[in-house]
Amino acid sequence: MKKLLRTCVRYVRLYMRFVKFSVISQMEYRINFVTAFLVETAYLLIKLLYASVPYRTGTDINGWSPDAVLLYIGVFTIMSGLYSGLFYSNFTGLPTKIRTGSLDMLMTQPVSLQFIVTLRQFNLGYTIPNVVGGGIMAGVGWHRLQLPFTWEAIGGFSLLLAVGVLTAYSVFLLPQMLGFWTIRTNGVTELSNSLFDTNTVPMSVYSKLIQRIGIFVLPIFVICNFPPMFVLGMMNGSLLLWAVLVPLWLLLIVRLVWQFALRGYTSASQ
Repeated sequence: MKKLLRTCVRYVRLYMRFVKFSVISQMEYRINFVTAFLVETAYLLIKLLYASVPYRTGTDINGWSPDAVLLYIGVFTIMSGLYSGLFYSNFTGLPTKIRTGSLDMLMTQPVSLQFIVTLRQFNLGYTIPNVVGGGIMAGVGWHRLQLPFTWEAIGGFSLLLAVGVLTAYSVFLLPQMLGFWTIRTNGVTELSNSLFDTNTVPMSVYSKLIQRIGIFVLPIFVICNFPPMFVLGMMNGSLLLWAVLVPLWLLLIVRLVWQFALRGYTSASQ
């Protein structure tokens, strides 16, 4: 148990160093940081336009009131910032590392290769506007809905945000691992982006069949729908149990596929 705890502490410290070095690098080339910040701010304004539509029409969207939609779009914005800042650059860079052989150098490091490759870069410019703006939208929606602001509500909401982050990590890393067997993965990246964008609106706008697929088969709806559904009282016991199980089995699948891919990996320099 002590060994496991020491390992976890070691990796947390290592990740904080990754974050530190990423921020320092972005401050050296500030134009890239400013550009990313401005682009994400523009996208944030577009998301605000989405949120304004239900208010202008004054109607519910399949049971979601305008305030509930605002809460949902806030969560979607937060998750967009976390996914873009924590994972996107790392995931899309994996096929290039495989193709050019730069993965070989990382394999010599005395830590998990998957950890280094998938978490090494942190993009602050993508994260700040989305997390701050999304948090404000979610908070305003929460307040207007007069939802209880209790430790139970906050804890469940935060836990399901963490579930969404882990689910996004697994779901969108798996397609990029095709880079171990194929040369080009541009189409995979575009498909992944399209799948993520299905969360732009609550899953209730889709048919029951698509909802079931998006929850139980390819759990992309888990990423953004479960946190607001929890505070809105839309989560039953089976969905809560599924929320606990989803990241566990997905992370297991990712680990098994990663290990299988490495066993067949041949350096690009050979």
